[in-house]
Amino acid sequence: MSAWVWLQGFGIGAAMIIPIGAQNAFVLNQGIRKQHHLTAALICATCDAFLVFGGIFGGSKLLSASPLALSIITYAGVLFLTFYGLTSLYRAWKAKTETLTVTDNSMSRKVVISATLAVTLLNPHVYLDTFVVLGSIGASYAQPDRLPFALGIVAASFFWFFSLSTIAAKMAPILNQPKVQQVIDILIGFVMIFIAWQLFQSI
Repeated sequence: MSAWVWLQGFGIGAAMIIPIGAQNAFVLNQGIRKQHHLTAALICATCDAFLVFGGIFGGSKLLSASPLALSIITYAGVLFLTFYGLTSLYRAWKAKTETLTVTDNSMSRKVVISATLAVTLLNPHVYLDTFVVLGSIGASYAQPDRLPFALGIVAASFFWFFSLSTIAAKMAPILNQPKVQQVIDILIGFVMIFIAWQLFQSI
């Protein structure tokens, strides 16, 4: 396996995954609240892995060739991201004066799993970034280099999401202060709504 090609995949994958988006905002928030944050990170990274491998090994053309499927995903994504953004803003508006308990698991594991899957699979940006863009780049490599390139991207995804969730959880005593959490909820709310607006304009 070519280490250089793997590093290329890791670098390109990190460049596509790290910028703030719906997945990152959700994983960050779960980490701060210590609500099954590692589960959320695992789901995001695993979904990325399936999409990257699917795109690189022949599937990237399928979504590009199906405007109807992309439109359905986009509409669902707009609705979900708008709802999640408004929920974050409402939570900030109703913020309590006391510090939240960082071990509060008011969101059950099933709810977190469902929400993480929704943030991932109802977000067309995920398909475009991983399945289409990274898939197309990977498909342009020679056949022997496609596997190490894909593994590099997947490694970047796992490294990023687990680092983000773990660091957020470690910093929870600071980030979970009422005023700080209120600011984070406001930022996450506006990020989600902004992404939803961008998606709506692309329809």
